[in-house]
Amino acid sequence: MKKISIMVPTYNEEENVELLHKAIQEEFKNNLPNYKYEILFIDNKSKDNTREKIRKICKKDKNVKAIFNAQNFGQFNSPYYGLINTTGDCTISICADFQDPIEMIHKFVKEWENGYKIVIGIKTKSKESKIMYFFRSIYYKLIKKFSDVEQIEHFTGFGLYDKDFIKVLRELKDSQPYMRGIVAELGYERKEIEYEQQKRLYGKTSNNFMKLYDAAMLGITSYTKVGMHIATLLGFTMAIICILVALIYFILKLIFWNSIPIGIVPIIIGMFFIGGVQLFFVGFLGEYIVNINARVMNRPLVVEEERVNFEGE
Repeated sequence: MKKISIMVPTYNEEENVELLHKAIQEEFKNNLPNYKYEILFIDNKSKDNTREKIRKICKKDKNVKAIFNAQNFGQFNSPYYGLINTTGDCTISICADFQDPIEMIHKFVKEWENGYKIVIGIKTKSKESKIMYFFRSIYYKLIKKFSDVEQIEHFTGFGLYDKDFIKVLRELKDSQPYMRGIVAELGYERKEIEYEQQKRLYGKTSNNFMKLYDAAMLGITSYTKVGMHIATLLGFTMAIICILVALIYFILKLIFWNSIPIGIVPIIIGMFFIGGVQLFFVGFLGEYIVNINARVMNRPLVVEEERVNFEGE
């Protein structure tokens, strides 16, 4: 009998984890009765009672495992680490807040049995903020346009991954994994299934502007050179414009010596403009350097504090 692993990253999901466990059990009972299941919760240092609820689930159901991180290691490292610690013939990554529909599990498995080693969910609609969905759409289109690697629009990581691809992830040893890019760059032929993203069932999202910004910059600095290209082209263009303006100004001054004052205002404006552009691209360059530095240091994805129900493995 084949075993399907369900990997669930959690952070402050005390109201959702027990309901999710029951929903997954019902999904296997009703739609996947011929498969064994394994549920792996990986908790990113929750501050509520999430861990206590997970321990309770693990005590009742030995098919449920848990990894508790020593600290919060971010929205990419923790789920990635969870994936590479599953043991099923395939692994399905799913959110704990019910935004990823549970009924998609058997649809993923069906396509997996048809021969696809990667089956992913693509959001075509979302019940989240329309403004947020709009900005996400713009971001996906931009990174897709400028990346050397094909990028997948509206893919959050929700999907099924065969054990062969999980093996690839284990051997990758990337300390800054961007799962969306990795699937597009290194994944097998995939099947995409469209779905509507639901509203969070309980609790509040932990995503804020800085987390969304970090996620966007990781994608940009990992899979595009657009920042450096723009900086180079803009710098070259500005240099040409400045030379032309200076030449024109010099000629006009020679012709109309007494009519055109030298003035200090144009110089100040030019200095502030050029300085602002330079600071912007110094910051952009810094994002690339930070990304490189994190990979060079090669720190572990996470540090575990505790494992539950991994006895005998």
